[in-house]
Amino acid sequence: MPDMSAHLVLTQLVPFAAEELDKNKVTPGVLGFVVFAVMALAVWMLMKSMNRHMGRVSFEEAPDPVTAPATPTEIPKK
Repeated sequence: MPDMSAHLVLTQLVPFAAEELDKNKVTPGVLGFVVFAVMALAVWMLMKSMNRHMGRVSFEEAPDPVTAPATPTEIPKK
């Protein structure tokens, strides 16, 4: 029964809220700004962390001893 009364309350209150809403004056408000600022801060922190981790990576690749020829004379000619 509680679900039935909640449903009835919502169906009765939604039309009243729709009448008071002016579609020309709707803005994201303070909550929208706070959410955007938190997301921007999170992206900035992730980029800073990624930059730090990329600085620690060594890009010099060691040759594979199994597939790399030991001397230039071992390269097969076509």
